[in-house]
Amino acid sequence: MDTLLLMLICGGGYLIAYHTYGRFLAKKIFKLNKNTPVPSRELQDGIDYVPTKKGIIFGHHYTSIAGTGPIVGPAIGIIWGWLPAVLWVFFGCIFMGAVHDFGSLVVSMRNDGKSLSEVAAKYINIRVRFIFFAVVFLSLLIVIAIFGVVIAAVFTRFPICVLAVWLQIPIAVALGFAIYKKNANVAVATAIAVLGMYLCIAFGAELPIKLGSAFGMPATGLWVVILLIYAWVASTLPVTTLLQPRDYINAWQLFIAMALLVSGVITTSLKGGLPLVAPAVNTSLPAGTLPIWPFMFVIIACGAISGFHSLVASGTSPKQVAAEPDSLFVGYGSMLLEGTLALLVTICVAAGIGMALKLGDGTVLTGSAAWQHQYSCWMGAKGLSDKIAPVVQGAANMMGTLGIPEAVGITLMGVFIASFAGTTLDTSVRIQRYVISELASDLKLSFLTNRWTATTFAVLTAAALAFATGANGKGAMVLWPLFGTANQLLAALALLVITLYLKRKGGLKFIVTALPCVIMLVVTNWAMVENERLFVKNGNWLLTVIGGGIFALALWMTVEALITFFQFHRPTVSGCRAEGSV
Repeated sequence: MDTLLLMLICGGGYLIAYHTYGRFLAKKIFKLNKNTPVPSRELQDGIDYVPTKKGIIFGHHYTSIAGTGPIVGPAIGIIWGWLPAVLWVFFGCIFMGAVHDFGSLVVSMRNDGKSLSEVAAKYINIRVRFIFFAVVFLSLLIVIAIFGVVIAAVFTRFPICVLAVWLQIPIAVALGFAIYKKNANVAVATAIAVLGMYLCIAFGAELPIKLGSAFGMPATGLWVVILLIYAWVASTLPVTTLLQPRDYINAWQLFIAMALLVSGVITTSLKGGLPLVAPAVNTSLPAGTLPIWPFMFVIIACGAISGFHSLVASGTSPKQVAAEPDSLFVGYGSMLLEGTLALLVTICVAAGIGMALKLGDGTVLTGSAAWQHQYSCWMGAKGLSDKIAPVVQGAANMMGTLGIPEAVGITLMGVFIASFAGTTLDTSVRIQRYVISELASDLKLSFLTNRWTATTFAVLTAAALAFATGANGKGAMVLWPLFGTANQLLAALALLVITLYLKRKGGLKFIVTALPCVIMLVVTNWAMVENERLFVKNGNWLLTVIGGGIFALALWMTVEALITFFQFHRPTVSGCRAEGSV
């Protein structure tokens, strides 16, 4: 299939889905009402609960859920062929991922903006609160600990992006101050901030920064420490001071990068074509490649569905959405845009890489030879830098048709990836703080309920994991093989909670989330069983025990949910504000 046609069909399909299925969910299933009280107004505190304009909260939410997931996932998943990757990203996003994100956001908003751990206690039972908490805490712990290493790897491979990423922080603070303290025009302030961001990218390209070792730590360990300190500060500040405006300007960075990629596809196609050099279905898989069933649905996560999104949708975002109807744009719309990003990434590695791939000896490969060389071994076994390399190279090739030099294109993509990893890191710490505070409140541990001690606990536990294996800060890599299945399991459990919420509303509304829930439970549990077999075969008893424990907790929660589903009584838990008009 022609690459331009593929992009137009999928892009048009996402637009149609938003205005049909999305609006159906909003009006008929969740019955959004502009007059329903929302947490951002009812519980406004100027720190976490802040009513926010729809466009700004969209930017925050989108950059928080995106991270590197829709980039790395397709870069690995293309190994099975571009067709299964595109089908999963397209249909999974519309009927599963966007429903999951939208539903998590609405249900949390109607329960004081609380996490799904608390909501699960209300709609299932109190025991489930602790099961859900365990899965959520472990998932966030791994994300926080690993993303320091992720950003360090990007900084190491692309030192020209280091200064630009850090200079975004004062720009974001200035933007937040201008909008919230000086009532500046949002459009003008945004334009100035985005211009400043790109000037910093140009400036940073001239001053690459390479961090050496110090205090007995290599560069990666130092970056992890620096980033965790930054995340602690970002998590304790009012959301409008740094987190929200930084995410917002990073969203504009994404919009511009996506526009450049779309323009590159169009220009290249018009100049002579942009063929898909990756096979539609790859029947010659390299040794070590995992089977497409069930692992593609775990590896290509964020572009189709990801449990991490439910944490953002029941964490920072529901505390900022200013009116219920805005949640359609924020929850459903942002997921469709993430699917679009995953599609463009797939095009980069399925077509863009075929334009030119320069090897270390100066040889330049093109067409299917370039793709076959890049994917001659199982990409999942490579490091992060190797995983993102084909994306960056393919994107730079396509941008080159617009007259953008290759070095500039690589710089833009490097800053883009590092910035998005950074937004995921500070959002994750803030969400972990919420989760810890909620559980501490339930357990009457008052010393852990304030934002400083809860954030400190979140950061210190992540640091303990990061440095568990040495000073390089890569300790979380030990548990990283568990994250993919744990993340998709979280998506299934979130859909389970939303299904029980809709079941209480009567009728058959719950089917829209029950079907995706069943699919995710089957596929994810299948993948978990396969992983356990691999762990046992390799003698990795740590992963075997922890993975087995997560699997057991998930089965327990599923059984509890099924019992509740077929009961007619309505268990309640105190602590949640009564819902408004629904």
